[in-house]
Amino acid sequence: MDTVQPDSAPKGVGLSVSAIAQLNDLFAAEARQGLMLRIVVDGGGCAGFTYSFDFDDVLNEDDRTFETEGVKVVVDVASLEFIDGSVLNYVESLGGNHFTLENPNATSSCGCGSSFSVY
Repeated sequence: MDTVQPDSAPKGVGLSVSAIAQLNDLFAAEARQGLMLRIVVDGGGCAGFTYSFDFDDVLNEDDRTFETEGVKVVVDVASLEFIDGSVLNYVESLGGNHFTLENPNATSSCGCGSSFSVY
């Protein structure tokens, strides 16, 4: 996997080359200016926490923004505590295409990979 880390910060949330390409395609299909990918960590799932991904064009007071090759990712500070240093990747496989967050803070994850633990 080729990874492109944000130039401005050694930590935060980075994007792989495949994630950048897929997000650019998805943003273009939405035909709205200023879209960013919002990543939120929620309690739940079989391992304790889950990731949620959504498009947003609004920044909140407690948000941090990370930009890689023109693609912006926004994360609230509470969620960033759990995913700081992660890399978002887009995987194409026989099982389906999907985004994955390679999180160095996760100590375990569930079998399906949709939830994680940090303890």
